[in-house]
Amino acid sequence: MHSSDQAEAAAEMFGLLLRHFRERAGLSQEQLGKRIGYSKSQVAMVERGARPPKGVFVQRADEVLGAQGALIVAAPKPPRQTKQRNPLPGWFTPFADEEAGATVRHAYETHVIPGLLQTEAYAQAVLAGQYPAFDDDEIEEKLASRLARQSLLSRRPLPDISFVLEMAALTRPIGGRRVRKAQLHHLASVAQLRHVQIQLMPEDVENHPALDGPFVLLENAERQRMAYIEGQGGSFFVTQQQELGSLFGKYGLLRAQAYTPDRTQEKIEKMAEEL
Repeated sequence: MHSSDQAEAAAEMFGLLLRHFRERAGLSQEQLGKRIGYSKSQVAMVERGARPPKGVFVQRADEVLGAQGALIVAAPKPPRQTKQRNPLPGWFTPFADEEAGATVRHAYETHVIPGLLQTEAYAQAVLAGQYPAFDDDEIEEKLASRLARQSLLSRRPLPDISFVLEMAALTRPIGGRRVRKAQLHHLASVAQLRHVQIQLMPEDVENHPALDGPFVLLENAERQRMAYIEGQGGSFFVTQQQELGSLFGKYGLLRAQAYTPDRTQEKIEKMAEEL
């Protein structure tokens, strides 16, 4: 059998199995999609075998449907490539490795909703707007990689995760009204997780100590702290104790000046309702 035929057969078999577990759980395609962070149409395409599952689709579906690993085992394997392209930029890969093992992750973001909180449609719109432009295959690869990173939100043991977001990150209409509305609903949903805190910085705050840009703070299982700063295609780690102390201090002040998590939840839900 030709490799493309094998891939199609594997996708069709996985789709049938997914449908079996979904119907056994008494969920519609739309209900399953909402629980795993994908649209009804995306679930339908996977069930028809028209699209192989990507990103964290398989892991989330297996967990939600109680498949006990059956979907993970049955998931179509990507075809072998003579030259594998890393979907992550070289300068970002070290951070992704550190992030995957983090027990604490705090982030301040100014202009776009962070990748860990993005819906698939929003992330795709962000990637489609890059310059130089990515081709379709590159977008798919980078999208899958970005969504896979979101497994940190459900990893056990649960990490301590928080975000302080400037209001502009939520008001910029990336992807258009429907994408933004769905993104806001997703943001409100993630904010309800007991180990995740999201805070918005009020627009009328005249000044705060992090006006020089976004950053991420990490702590690993060995209690080692580090900070990560990136911009315009480059990045660097901060590991010196004095500089780390300043950044952790900045973040503490940001959280004190931002809306509380409860007030933030109200603001996000109101913004979604008004769209």
